[in-house]
Amino acid sequence: MKHLLVFIPLILFLNQSFAQHTDESNSLNRLNMYQDSLADLGKVMINNDNELERQNANTMFVKTLVAALKVPNSFLFPFDSVKTVSILNSPDNRFRILSWHIMNDDGSYRFYGALQLNTGGPLKLFPLVDYSPLLEHPEDSVTDNRKWYGAQYYKIIRVTGDKSYYVLLGWKGYTVNSTKKVIEVLSFKNDKPVFGMEVFGTSKHTRIIFQYTRQASMLLKYVPEQDLIVFDHLSPPDDKSKKNPETFGPDLSYDGYKLINGRWKYEDNLDMRNVPDEHDNEFTDPKKQAIEDRSSIQHN
Repeated sequence: MKHLLVFIPLILFLNQSFAQHTDESNSLNRLNMYQDSLADLGKVMINNDNELERQNANTMFVKTLVAALKVPNSFLFPFDSVKTVSILNSPDNRFRILSWHIMNDDGSYRFYGALQLNTGGPLKLFPLVDYSPLLEHPEDSVTDNRKWYGAQYYKIIRVTGDKSYYVLLGWKGYTVNSTKKVIEVLSFKNDKPVFGMEVFGTSKHTRIIFQYTRQASMLLKYVPEQDLIVFDHLSPPDDKSKKNPETFGPDLSYDGYKLINGRWKYEDNLDMRNVPDEHDNEFTDPKKQAIEDRSSIQHN
């Protein structure tokens, strides 16, 4: 009888462990299946020559992504085969942001995204709705996830102190002639995302936006050893173009924002001997990515 009493809890434990292992295995299999679908849809979103087909693929992509993120423990799944989407975890692992773009036939872009909180339980997901065309003064606006200044992010910086927040560096394709990059600020209020905050020196700007010619490449990079965001200084090619930012380009000088007591102080004419001087390669240009994808498809 004593042996039986010991044996019964052992069986229950083994059954519970087996069930848990089976659930985890099933979740992983489902996530892998969703990942394959997302990877295929992502290639259509970038490579297809027909704008309607790109948009249809994006609609299916969004539905598939939401279904995938509803799978238990999805936050731990990296989706690293989905090359067309930027997936970034915050340094403290509190959340992750997924962001991507669709190019329109006129050379402009629309951005899409989602912010997933690390709840350890039921899915808590905030869709990011690109509201860029309707934001009259994006440099001074504070918005929620439904009025997002869309971008595809490649870096998250955590700032702690009296006001804890995150800084996001992002690429923002703009028109057939010019490109933008953005320094965005993300905070949380009642566990809901808020975009934009006055943390840049003495200015009232809530985010920093750069615009430059599409023919140029712009450095926008974080140097953690120095708590410094460094970027190319953008200048017009001549005096006649001073009011035409789509003609601006790097002039071989560099400026930056230095983190001091929770705020970012503007500094100009940085000494690049102490700062990495290579151009930012953390974001792949969509045209180059499309060429690489097409080449991969042709060889497979």
